[in-house]
Amino acid sequence: MTSAPEYGARVYIMTNQPNGTLYVGCTVNLLRRVWEHREGVAEGFTKRYGLKRLVYFERHDSLEAAKQRESNSKHWKRAWKVRLILQGNLNWDDLYESLA
Repeated sequence: MTSAPEYGARVYIMTNQPNGTLYVGCTVNLLRRVWEHREGVAEGFTKRYGLKRLVYFERHDSLEAAKQRESNSKHWKRAWKVRLILQGNLNWDDLYESLA
């Protein structure tokens, strides 16, 4: 898989279906990381629960800032995360194809 270079880092949310299980992560290469989740290459929570749909992402200037945002958002109530998704993705569409 080939991907264009990205600058900064991304915080992202994966799910298995609209209003399904949520996973928050961060990466410096969103295209590659989401591909890993979708293909089941990444062991752990996303593979166990079949979380293959990218429903939200945001850019940060540094990996440190993205990690802090990821850490904070993992402690948010589920309703807050859902609101964040709905602000930009009302239909819970898979945003993966929009990355390429």
